[in-house]
Amino acid sequence: MRQATKPTPRGDGLNGEFYGHAANHELRFQRCDECGTWRHMPRYTCAACGSAKWHWALSSGRGKLYSWTITHRSFHPGFDEDVPYGVAVIEMDEGIRIVSQIESLAPSDYQIGLPVKVAFIRRGDFVLPVFVPA
Repeated sequence: MRQATKPTPRGDGLNGEFYGHAANHELRFQRCDECGTWRHMPRYTCAACGSAKWHWALSSGRGKLYSWTITHRSFHPGFDEDVPYGVAVIEMDEGIRIVSQIESLAPSDYQIGLPVKVAFIRRGDFVLPVFVPA
């Protein structure tokens, strides 16, 4: 039996720009040019001040485990062989949060506040940011 392929993100618009930076092994988030607020998920205007002026700023790539859930049932055949697996919410040093996964760590070893740093994995045509214990 052939294993199903894992899904990949949408590669258009601002989402595509985010993953374009990841392809270069850079974790970049939008930062408002008017008020300096960092933001993720990518969007065209700042939620803090409403400005449409922004740029892709390089993240430190460091953060901490804010929260997580353990998935015991696959909702896509591409993940059938991975269950159970952790889905992590990482709070970046810049103050924004990103949903990802922690590589090289069993979900039973997750702890709130665990220091992590970004790493990158290839999935199909995409390079995805994931995290490893720091």
